Amino acid sequence: MKQSAERRGSLDGQTVLLVAGLADLTVSTLKSALGTVRGMLRRSDAAELATEAERELLARGRLVIDRYATVPPAHLEVLAQRALARQAADDV
Repeated sequence: MKQSAERRGSLDGQTVLLVAGLADLTVSTLKSALGTVRGMLRRSDAAELATEAERELLARGRLVIDRYATVPPAHLEVLAQRALARQAADDV
């Protein structure tokens, strides 16, 4: 029974350490990102940078939507189309 309680305490301690490490990583990443944003805002071409960033985000959004929203063609349908194309090429 004592081993079970020790193991539970060990898991709780590991969980706390894991959460604390993740929080520290998040904070340091946010600090770095904030510093980058501040540096960009000080630039004279900030409006152009913002426009370029917006275009980049839109393009990335389209890629994500295209990747996950479209259904790939059925495998047998693709094979049938290839067979028909070969037959048409052989007939010519």
